Amino acid sequence: MYSVVLLSGGKGSRMQEDTPKQYLLLAGKPMIMHSLERVDRLVDVDEIVVVCAPSYRHVVKQMVHEYNIATKIVFVDAGQTRQESVYNGLKAVHNEFVIIHEAARPFVKQEEFQTLIDDEEFNVIYGYNISYTVLKGHGYVSGILDRSELLNVQLPQKFKVSDLIDAHDKAKQRGDVYTEDASLMFANSQKKIKVIRGTSFNIKITEPIDLLLGEIIYKDYIINRK
Repeated sequence: MYSVVLLSGGKGSRMQEDTPKQYLLLAGKPMIMHSLERVDRLVDVDEIVVVCAPSYRHVVKQMVHEYNIATKIVFVDAGQTRQESVYNGLKAVHNEFVIIHEAARPFVKQEEFQTLIDDEEFNVIYGYNISYTVLKGHGYVSGILDRSELLNVQLPQKFKVSDLIDAHDKAKQRGDVYTEDASLMFANSQKKIKVIRGTSFNIKITEPIDLLLGEIIYKDYIINRK
């Protein structure tokens, strides 16, 4: 069986809303529920670890009740950083394998979660080719990156729990900070990480324009392409 760690602790300051983005409505439903409902239908998942701010735990509990989520829910407090939040979630996991996802990525389909589960590799992520030019620099251009070698890293991601915890421990000892777990594991482990091609629809809702785009994506991608 698998555990899912659902990250829902972000403050969403760039969204310019009093409510964190993951609890805003998308297509008439709290954003976090789009992911929770799909994960709830996965027969290989028997626990969902929701990592959120303590002040929003009662909010999520009420949503879980209203939307009849049947899978066991475990609540864990979010950390000061995303990395700390993931680590807190991992420590609450009881299965050998975990799928990490973000509540602010509401467009991943049920079958895409299942693809991770069915893959024989222990550590698997989604990635999408970058179609635009990327330069290095702060104020002035200092270098050119070869986009053919670059990936837009996406979630969900699957890991063997012991592998990922070990990598987190090493990163913590070194004082290194990462923005997602594939890069953390790559830098702190010798384990292979397989990349599956993702989709351009799998965006993270970060800014107000993303919420507007999200309404369009939901209607075209989720409803019309089921």
